[in-house]
Amino acid sequence: MSKTIKGLSASPGVAIGPIWVYRPAEIFIDDGQTKQPEEEWILFLDATATARRQLQALEEKARHEIGPAEAEIFAAHQMFLEDPDLQGMIEGLIREEMLNAPAAVQNAVEGYAGAFEEMDDAYFRERAADIRDVGARLIRCLLGIDHDLNSFPDRPVIIVAEDLTPSDTVQFPKEQLLGFCTMRGGPTSHTAILARSLGLPAVVSAPVDLDFLQDDTTVILDGGSGQIVIDPSKGSLAEAEKMQEAWLAAEKSALAAAHDPAITLDGQVVEIVANIGNLADAHEALEKGAEGVGLFRTEFLFLERADMPDEEEQYLAYRDIFQVMGERPMLVRTLDIGGDKSVSYIGFEEEQNPFLGWRGIRMMDDHPHLLLTQLRALLRAGAGCDLRIMVPMVATKNEAEFGRSLLEKAQTQLRSEGLKQAQQVQYGIMIEVPSAALMAAQIIDVVDFFSIGTNDLTQYTLAVDRTNERVAHLGSPFDPAVLKLIQMTIDAAHAKNKWVGMCGEFAGQPLAVPVLLGLGLDEFSMAPTAVPGVKECIRRLSAADCKVVAEKVMEMGSADEVRAYLEKQ
Repeated sequence: MSKTIKGLSASPGVAIGPIWVYRPAEIFIDDGQTKQPEEEWILFLDATATARRQLQALEEKARHEIGPAEAEIFAAHQMFLEDPDLQGMIEGLIREEMLNAPAAVQNAVEGYAGAFEEMDDAYFRERAADIRDVGARLIRCLLGIDHDLNSFPDRPVIIVAEDLTPSDTVQFPKEQLLGFCTMRGGPTSHTAILARSLGLPAVVSAPVDLDFLQDDTTVILDGGSGQIVIDPSKGSLAEAEKMQEAWLAAEKSALAAAHDPAITLDGQVVEIVANIGNLADAHEALEKGAEGVGLFRTEFLFLERADMPDEEEQYLAYRDIFQVMGERPMLVRTLDIGGDKSVSYIGFEEEQNPFLGWRGIRMMDDHPHLLLTQLRALLRAGAGCDLRIMVPMVATKNEAEFGRSLLEKAQTQLRSEGLKQAQQVQYGIMIEVPSAALMAAQIIDVVDFFSIGTNDLTQYTLAVDRTNERVAHLGSPFDPAVLKLIQMTIDAAHAKNKWVGMCGEFAGQPLAVPVLLGLGLDEFSMAPTAVPGVKECIRRLSAADCKVVAEKVMEMGSADEVRAYLEKQ
């Protein structure tokens, strides 16, 4: 009997075919005690060397078969593996707590991953899965357990699993993958990242019952709507096949025109840029037709280390990425760190609710040197660039003014020191706190632009933790409450002839494009792989018609009503 299950969209497209339920071997560890800590430490070092060789091989495999962004995942795994803080925790558990090596690794990794899970940024929260993946690899090396996929079927399948680690997914033969469906994870999980890189549909946070699923059962997986149909009827299959054909044709057309500008039918040119987090992302963004960067996350330089990177280290790292982008727009988000992203070189107090705590611009009152140093490095690296700098977690006009004062101080210092710096600089803030959207008409006077972060704006507006699978479905950016805040932000900026971008996941959803265009959004920033599809979508739209769509949507009462209307259109 046919059954329909609703999860979250992670990668668009339609897959039809048999499923294969992936059930990784469970790892069992004994009581954990040892009387010979020195021997256990040597075993750990040997396992680390083995794990390092495996990760290097996976990095090369990913680079050759998938792309540089996925290879970077395993380069990051090697960084986790070699992290001195993590290794120090493991050594302490072995030598002082007298735990054997597998138990020490398990305890230390769980504590380390737990710290990442408390971070506010979904991207960094979901890196906890990477840390656990590294830990599981170490434990398998210690216990002599092979990590192979000898049981993988010899036919194309849709993989269904509770969750998938990077090590799992990169080893699947890509020519036999139709799509992914997981019970856990979010739109920025590794499963979603890999699926988008491969151009495969994916659904996450789907409440499937693995115990009652049988391999080879036919399913329809709609990555765009987040829907899975198990054992569909003939009529459903026929309809899905037509959807699949249309999707494949659209993907081919979009990729062929990826480097063409996004111009609506009535002549409006729309800026399409990319969200990046490292050098590999920058290269991929250009390959996919991005016209610049609309969000450069800089946290990668500050996490997983024992001290703050100095100005020179930051300057060199930023310069390498800026040079790839040339004269294209480069929008950088300054350090988004605080009570929920604690680092060892700044003193943090335990907080009851770090999501609403001491982070982002809020912590700069006590540590202005952190932002000032970063701003100096960015200004130096941005010489000759179209540099745009924004600060996160701004809730008030005073915070926006404070960020601007630090930028001006950095510019003055560099001039007095005779150092080259960016001459074309715009200053803005992220609109991710509802109060900032409500006060946008006042805040716009002290900034050059707004960039809307819909991921956080949605969860703060609707009081929904988007990483909680039990309530994540309630946190939709299609909700009229969120759309009204977006409209308020855009109207306030346009009243002062200033522009607004969007760097949240919402900007990369084709279904959202007509509404956002109709509301007047100037810049769309998204994952590099979403760029061709959004450009193609814009070319099929009239800006005038989109205004009518937006007006109708703003009168609706729920996210479901909005989505249903847009899907019909």
